[in-house]
Amino acid sequence: MTEFLLPDWPKAYLTPQVSGQYRVTNADFCVTELPLEQPSDEGEHVWLEIEKNGANTAWVAKRLAELAGVRDMDVGYAGLKDRHAITRQWFSIYLPRVEAPDFSQLNDDEMQVLSQQRHVRKLRRGDLAGNEFRLHLRHLSGDIAALDAVLQQIKAQGVPNYFGEQRFGHGGHNVVSGLAMLRGEFKVKNRNKRSLYLSAVRSLLFNQVIASRMQQPGWLQALDGDVLDEQGLITAPLWGRGRLASSEQALALETAVADEYREACDGMEHAGLKQERRAIVSQPLQLQWQQPQSDELVLSFILAPGHYATSVLRELGQFSSAAQRADQLPSGQ
Repeated sequence: MTEFLLPDWPKAYLTPQVSGQYRVTNADFCVTELPLEQPSDEGEHVWLEIEKNGANTAWVAKRLAELAGVRDMDVGYAGLKDRHAITRQWFSIYLPRVEAPDFSQLNDDEMQVLSQQRHVRKLRRGDLAGNEFRLHLRHLSGDIAALDAVLQQIKAQGVPNYFGEQRFGHGGHNVVSGLAMLRGEFKVKNRNKRSLYLSAVRSLLFNQVIASRMQQPGWLQALDGDVLDEQGLITAPLWGRGRLASSEQALALETAVADEYREACDGMEHAGLKQERRAIVSQPLQLQWQQPQSDELVLSFILAPGHYATSVLRELGQFSSAAQRADQLPSGQ
């Protein structure tokens, strides 16, 4: 499949000349889901808190469905979590009027059931307050002393809320497939794949709007006609049907980006997507860092749902994922 070369979107700060690795081990990338609510211990759904190590969310959900004897669609979760990581997240299984199995029998090196309780409703995508990250960066080289100043800036002002590279697939393949699908070159019957491809194209346009704003003096400065969210943050469009909510300068900027991708925008409208907005700033909360050794850095912070830890990392230097490179090796290496 043809690759799509993702743009090197502008950064907010003067990036230090630092390189290093993350995800050298799964324990170097820890994510804890922060739920919107706790299970009430009664209801038709069984809620499970699960720690997974080197496993993807869909695989865990399938194992739960098989043990419970339910359809895959009867298993819910708030969001997809990284495979090459140690993550804690919640799952729900619809099990009315039947005794729930002991899901801890699934415990192995890749997943551990931490708690099991009933609740009154199913977990759905986006049902979380945020995600807490703990990242261990290794094999650092370069101007490591400059990291502290950039981290102070990030703590004060946040980072551009770019969608991370994982949204676009390895080599941008999700974008390639999405654009081809929207051109009518092939049809996608699998609903999850179709959604994945549409999201990749939509996310590309969103990132391009942020990149365009980064060319303006003061990327955090509001333009005439900007639309703010409930927290007072500037937003950019997630493309779909309907008119842009912005006006004046902001509308002109957003329209200029959309015009570059007019065919894709028309396709997303016909696909049934609706205009939405997303903040252009991602603010890491409770950002802390410690440098136990000269070639290592440990970060911890909380991000809002749907925000990417890699958007923080890209402001700190050139960091590569050791796990991603391992995935790209031929079988047996």
